Parts: sequence; C-alpha cells; structure tokens
Amino acid sequence: MKIRDRYIAKTLLSSTMVVLVVWLSIYSFFSFLSELNSVEQQGYTIFSAFKYVLFQLPEVAYNQASPVILMGCILGMGHLATTSQLLVFRVSGDSILKITSLTLKNALIYVILLIAMGEFIAPISSNFAENIRSNALGKGSISINESGFWIRDGDNFINAQKNIDGKLFTGITVIEVNTSNKIETVIKSENALFDLNSLDMNNVDIFSIEDSSLFDNISSKERKSYSKFVSFDQDLINSFEKNPKDLKIWTLVKQIQFLSDNKLRSGIFEVELYKRLIRPITLIAMILLAMLFIFGSARDVTIGRKIFFGAALGLSFEMLSRVTSAMALSFDINPLISSILPSTLVILISLTLLIQKSMR
Repeated sequence: MKIRDRYIAKTLLSSTMVVLVVWLSIYSFFSFLSELNSVEQQGYTIFSAFKYVLFQLPEVAYNQASPVILMGCILGMGHLATTSQLLVFRVSGDSILKITSLTLKNALIYVILLIAMGEFIAPISSNFAENIRSNALGKGSISINESGFWIRDGDNFINAQKNIDGKLFTGITVIEVNTSNKIETVIKSENALFDLNSLDMNNVDIFSIEDSSLFDNISSKERKSYSKFVSFDQDLINSFEKNPKDLKIWTLVKQIQFLSDNKLRSGIFEVELYKRLIRPITLIAMILLAMLFIFGSARDVTIGRKIFFGAALGLSFEMLSRVTSAMALSFDINPLISSILPSTLVILISLTLLIQKSMR
C-alpha cells in the first residue's frame, strides 16, 4: 500500500512540476519580451528585466494553480493509464473511486506547498520585483504611494492629498461629525506623521462649528502640533497601493473588518478572501475533473488531446470563477456563494460521473 502511494505521489509530483516549468517558461518568455520595451530607460537593463520576471514567477504559479494541477494530473495519471498500470491497479481490486481517493490524498502535498508559497513567498517576491523595476526606471518606491486617499474612521472622515511612504502624509483634512451627522470640527494640516495609532500633525488649523437655531458659529484656532487618534493600522494604509489579490489573507480580514465597522462596502475584498479560503476546494475540483479524463475514453483519445482539452477546461474554469466574482460585485450576491459555486458544481458533476463509471 505504501509503495503504491509513494509511486502515485512521485508520478503526480514529477508530472505537475513538468507542467509548471513549461507554463512558467512560456510566461517568462513573453513577459521578458514585453519588458525589453523598457530596457535602456533610465537604469533599466536587461539584467533588471530578467530579475523582475524571475521574482514574479511565484505569484504566477499561485494564480495559475488550477490549470497547472489539472494538466499535471492528466499527464501523470494518463501515463499510468497508457502504460496499463492503472489497469493493474483495477485488476488487483482497486475501484475507480479508490484510485481517485489515492490521487487526491497524494496531490494534497502539492496543494499545501502551493498555498504556502502563494500566501508567504509570492507577496514578498512580487513586492521585491516591483521595487526592482520602479527603482531601475528612476521612479522609486515613493511614486507608487503618492496618490493620496479618503478614509472613514468611525465618525471621522480623513483625506490626505499625498501618501508619501505610508507614514508621512501631506495636505491632511480631518472632518469630525457628531451623532446628528452634522460637521462639528474641521482640522487642516500641512503634513502628518502616522505612528501606528495616531496622526501627529504640524501647523494645524482647527475650525469648530457650533450649531444654533438660526446660524452656525464658526471659530478657528491655530496650533503648531496636534495629535489625532485613529483606529486603522499600517496594513490598511499599505493596502491602498495594492490590488486585493496582492494582499495577504490576514490583511484582507483586517481590511474587511475595518470597512464593515465603518459601514463601507467591502465586497471586492470579501470576494478575494473567499477565493483564497476555498483554494484547496478548487484544486480538489481540478483533480476530480482530471480523473474524468483519465477514466473516460482512454482508448480513443490520445494523452496529447487530453492535455489540450484539460488546459482548455482549466482556463474556462478560471474565466467562470472571474465572471461569478464580477457578478457578485455587480448584483450584490453573497461573495461566499459566488466563490464556492463553480468549484462545488465541478466536484458534484465529477463525483457523479466517477461513481457511475465505478459501478459499471
């Protein structure tokens, strides 16, 4: 039993690695060709372009996990089928469902490694790649963050015209609203330093608005320094410059919690979070789909055709996942349902067909 498990694990791992290497090679080739258009601008050299493409590979491997593992399983298990090794397994008493369960169990090794790489290695590697490119092109990492932001923090609305490096802001405006949703205080400052739990502002103008029955009385005062307590943290500030797919799971959770507490829309972050959490289910669905190819018309269809159709199905599944995510945002559908629905459908259909084949 252990020898058979190790043999299946070795076959699956080697086949998946072959598919992954080919997939990343194709991506690297075209990505490098695209980067050649920027070579010789500022200090951007061919070596800089090569490093940029290289450090992007972990994120590409993570994002394209579904078609890669689908084709890896088709290639590995297809090899066992074409060499009649799966026939030996079945003659010895193993049903299609038992072989499928063995495949799933051994494929989990790759799934765990892939998820660990996507959550811990890919974000660091991608950030490093972007810094290499921006620094070589003379933009520097500062230019990535300078767009400024609006943020709601409880009953306060905070605007920064420029976000210099995630800690230094310029053109700060803080609007404080009372329980009646009326503006109570407006605080303006030339710049502010964010020290994890407060904004330390310099050269501050404070405008207080007192509501009366007929007129609003506005009084102003100046201060050289003023500290304003805030509830957001550095991760939230850093997330402004990134797409949700570039954030870690923990950062996504904190972002969703902060937005929900302040009654703001968090759908785009919830969709990304649920896609990450169900990634193991998605990969299991791809493995089950691969087993359908293996135990299908093995005599009539070559392994090359199976790989081609597997790649097409993998890419179609990825497109379906993105469409359902977009529909969730557009039509206010529950993000969890939209994220898990494609994988659930594939698992149910694949299991039904595999059970039917196993009972023949």
